[in-house]
Amino acid sequence: MKKLLFAAALIAGGAVLLQDLSSGHGGTYRGPGDTVPAGGGGGGGGGPSSPGSGGAPGAPSGPGPSSPGPVSPGSPGGTPSGGGGPTSPGGNTDTGPDLTIWDYWWGFNREPYINLKSHIHSESTSTGSDEFFIGQGEKTQARDTLRPSETTIRSVIVPALKEALKTEKNNHIVTGAMMALAKIGDQKDESGKAIDGFSEYIKPFLADSNQEIKETAGLALGILASDDPANLEILTALVNDKAEILRNNHKVQITERITDRSRAFAAYGLGLLGYKAKDETRKQIVDTLVKLVDGEARKMGTRDLAVACISSVGLIALPVDEAAMATPLDPKKDPPKVTEIKSRFDQIVWLMGLFKDEQGLNFLVRAHVPQAVARLLSDLPADSAGANNLRNYAAAVFMEDVRKLSKAKNEVQASCAIALGQLGDADDQPLDVAIRKSLMEAKDELASNVMAKHFAAIALAQCSSRPGTGANPMFAVDPKNKDNSRKYLLETFAKAKGVYRPWVALALGVLERGVTDNNKGLLVSPDTASALRGALGDAKASQDVGAYAIAMGIMRDSGGKDVLIDKLDKTSEDSAKGFLSIGLGLINDRESIERIQAIVKKSQYRPDLLKSAAIALGMLGDKELVKELIAMLENATGMAPQAAISSALGFIGDKNSVDPLIAMLKDKQKTESARGFAAVALGIVADKEDLPWNAKISVNINYFANTASLTSPAQGTGILDIL
Repeated sequence: MKKLLFAAALIAGGAVLLQDLSSGHGGTYRGPGDTVPAGGGGGGGGGPSSPGSGGAPGAPSGPGPSSPGPVSPGSPGGTPSGGGGPTSPGGNTDTGPDLTIWDYWWGFNREPYINLKSHIHSESTSTGSDEFFIGQGEKTQARDTLRPSETTIRSVIVPALKEALKTEKNNHIVTGAMMALAKIGDQKDESGKAIDGFSEYIKPFLADSNQEIKETAGLALGILASDDPANLEILTALVNDKAEILRNNHKVQITERITDRSRAFAAYGLGLLGYKAKDETRKQIVDTLVKLVDGEARKMGTRDLAVACISSVGLIALPVDEAAMATPLDPKKDPPKVTEIKSRFDQIVWLMGLFKDEQGLNFLVRAHVPQAVARLLSDLPADSAGANNLRNYAAAVFMEDVRKLSKAKNEVQASCAIALGQLGDADDQPLDVAIRKSLMEAKDELASNVMAKHFAAIALAQCSSRPGTGANPMFAVDPKNKDNSRKYLLETFAKAKGVYRPWVALALGVLERGVTDNNKGLLVSPDTASALRGALGDAKASQDVGAYAIAMGIMRDSGGKDVLIDKLDKTSEDSAKGFLSIGLGLINDRESIERIQAIVKKSQYRPDLLKSAAIALGMLGDKELVKELIAMLENATGMAPQAAISSALGFIGDKNSVDPLIAMLKDKQKTESARGFAAVALGIVADKEDLPWNAKISVNINYFANTASLTSPAQGTGILDIL
């Protein structure tokens, strides 16, 4: 089912061309495999990196795909515009995806921009009328009318999923149903205690003979986020390879060693559980993860478990100790040793100790530290002296590695650039001015490190649109500031060539969106709007068309709708049409509904275009599409169309899609993959959260330094490949 989920999400970004897969897991393809991609590696150079002590982990015991991995996103025939494919660690040309193109960044970061559930569940059932978007007045129906009611979820959807887990053996159906229950979540009584007992349905699969099923069960327990102490003990035993605890305390009959993959999945599960847990549980989970990294995980031949633990620590924010936060820290020296993790300060200092341990820790593991640190600092108040002390320290360390003379590996440099975008803001304080300056200089300083240069452009846009607490909170876009970020990005965009230009376009979109979202009264720059509209009008290559359309969508340039529509009408390439459709959805151009409906009806066997167009219609509030998709699903054969249609139903579906999906799940005349996709779609329709569960991990991730248990293109077996 993992590769089934992989196939479904593969098309979720509307960019990756899907090949027919033999099995699946209900997920979305967004990133590389556990190899070092092109441009990775030593110093500031462009040569490939060696995996070092962190070799590639073993493949799961379940069957792999019968066909080759997917071709590069958005590229007819597998050749993206403007760049070659990645190279293997040995430097040989690989047929895998070209990570330097922008599609992958969008795939990992699109969810907060699309935020599809807020469109589907928070408005009335009108299909294109003004009332749909007014949100008030007599004609507007009550909010949440499109979401299946709790009664429907608990009395119709949940029993169907439980029955599937009781009676089905196929990994497609089992993993899809487990993940669906986890996303729906337990119903709670007045005291807050779970009353559905979903964990009891998931727990037995921890001992399944199929690797995909048992590792997914551990992850599902984390997504479920139940506060039942038994679930915490189960995940802790899994990650520590303590099968005897599972046998003796929980009747989980694991008799062999728990695989490293299962332990990594359980570590991510602990992170997701800790994300929503109470403080005492959070500390217990952090202690478990820290102990693993400091001990066994550091010495393992694969880096999956260490990366999973570090990433999860970054999800679990411990309480703030103001006195500790003020402890002086010298960026030129190693941080103090942490003997016990008691507070947020201890977490960050421990993580920075890992980052500084260049000799003892694989650089591909260290590359995940900056994101963890940035997440833990992101919610601290900008006017807190202690928080600023830690920000200053972390930013100073990371800025040292976003320089030409840095000896850091390419993957580490890329992570530092991403983190700086989360640590800085737009005001005129010295630290923030320095962060923005270092990100601007990265274009030339790290010219040979393509991914770091690309990520730096996005990071500059992010911090330059975040108001600070200085005398001029938006100094970064103030026209009086001769070094303002908007001017820099516009000038860079005008001169940029090849694969870099679409990245700068995205950065402009991110900048303008952040400015308007974060600052009441500030509007999109007409210069930016004009530049992107002109670029889209002139663009010929599919990659460029898609990037400019998404950039205009991100910044919600409603004035650019005519350019988007004109390009959509003149474009025949599926990937470009899909991105143009999403761009129209992002700018909320309801006049495009009929045009995009026509695209969907002609795209049953063009899954990437079908999914993108369906997402666009979901953003535009079109509910008539559900009936069309249900009819298409009834007749679909092959995993690609099934994935596209089912996941589209999940993403844009409402209560009207529940009965047909349940009928498909129960229909044993249908293929097992189709029934598995139906389970996946039901979980999406009834999800307890607006954003997909893995957005917590995927947003601002350095997918250039991933592990196979995080994301894997050819097999779709990482956690980020699961819907």
